[in-house]
Amino acid sequence: MATNTKIIATIGPACDNKETLQQMVDAGVGTFRVNMSHGDSSAKKRLFDLVKSIELSDGNCPAIIADLCGPKIRVTRVPEGFSINDGDTLSISNDEGSGDITVTSGISFSNLKLDTKILINDGRIQLSVSNISSANLIDCEVLVGGEIELGKGVNFPGVTLDVPAMTEQDDLDLRLALDKGADWIALSFVRSADDIINVHNIMDECNKRLPVMAKIEKWEALDDLQNITEAFDGIMVARGDLGVEIPSGKVPAAQKEIIELAGVNGKPVVIATQLLESMVENHTPTRAEVSDIANAIFDGVDCLMVTGETAMGNYPVEVIKTLQQVILETEGSSDISKNPLPEVITKTADAISHAVCQIAEDLEVKVIMSMTHSGSTARMISRYRPNSSIYALTPFNHIIRQLQLVWGVRPIRVDNYDNVEKIPALCNDIIKEINVLQPGEQFVITGGVPMGIAGTTNYLSIQVHN
Repeated sequence: MATNTKIIATIGPACDNKETLQQMVDAGVGTFRVNMSHGDSSAKKRLFDLVKSIELSDGNCPAIIADLCGPKIRVTRVPEGFSINDGDTLSISNDEGSGDITVTSGISFSNLKLDTKILINDGRIQLSVSNISSANLIDCEVLVGGEIELGKGVNFPGVTLDVPAMTEQDDLDLRLALDKGADWIALSFVRSADDIINVHNIMDECNKRLPVMAKIEKWEALDDLQNITEAFDGIMVARGDLGVEIPSGKVPAAQKEIIELAGVNGKPVVIATQLLESMVENHTPTRAEVSDIANAIFDGVDCLMVTGETAMGNYPVEVIKTLQQVILETEGSSDISKNPLPEVITKTADAISHAVCQIAEDLEVKVIMSMTHSGSTARMISRYRPNSSIYALTPFNHIIRQLQLVWGVRPIRVDNYDNVEKIPALCNDIIKEINVLQPGEQFVITGGVPMGIAGTTNYLSIQVHN
């Protein structure tokens, strides 16, 4: 049974084979995340090819979101089995030649102050800066000890570090993703709306523009949230690093604010990290995880994304079945929050999209048919969270895949259309084929005239199925 809330699953060693991925799609996955942080170029290319070998129920392949690593600061050198205790002193370097441990090179410590907190491995290890020898070497007092492992993330909450929006590896990975047919790009550690410029410049060099999703996981991003939401094509609440960058108690309120802001701006929003963390090891979720998922659905999130649960967990298929069941139960038990209207509607497309949803509600119309070449019409209708089913009719497979991330939208491929007078008959044929209305029931059509020009939503028609 189709759901309005969509599922994104991360590919990893636990599921990187055709049989398991197909089972996950059959259970409810519409989009797969390829984490560009891991593997060499040949391994990444293999994952793209693998996803393209899978089929959704409509014959299309799932969408792919390529998640760029971004300027993640990690432990790059540490003695094997290196453990520290509370009260110990530890030196950290960004140069391989000194310090007890080394972190990502190119990261200057010049903006740090005494008593600045440093968190390692999602805050499991906590340090406090006790001495700043140079921009390359600092001493820290251990507040919460433990074993430091190679590759673990290092966070500097509240500190603005001089790091680029994209690394050299991100540049290579973005080009690879564009070449291999990604449908969305996710940019990690976004700090400002300007960060999208770097992505667009590379896309323009490659002569290919894809929608870009901003991952909100830095404290700076919360200070520029409005501009980021307007500049990017989608938003992801990456709760793992965000919960380290800001006090964990503030994450739920930040999540609700981001969902609402994305809704007002008509941008799809994804909730990620630790949705079903217990199912990495266990066959069933905790009650708290189920409640967390349900609350995100009630708030109106577009997508739920699992990461380690499917990439490395013991039960990747069961994770998707569980997530799908929670979505079905939640969507069937209560109305989803309606996104608030923009303060001012100035564009014809926005006004038409809102009118479509209002008419559908007033006349109790079950089906909205959106004729779209770019996907924008369907996305604008989705922002108002209508009770009607939204069918996006498009001639383009890549738009079908991009819409897999958008709440409530069921994309269907049709032959290219260029005559508005033929649209009602085309919609009638589709409705009959998918069997969603009885003869005599009404449906609403919306699109743009002249046909085939993206972003010209200006057409609304009420029809009767025959």
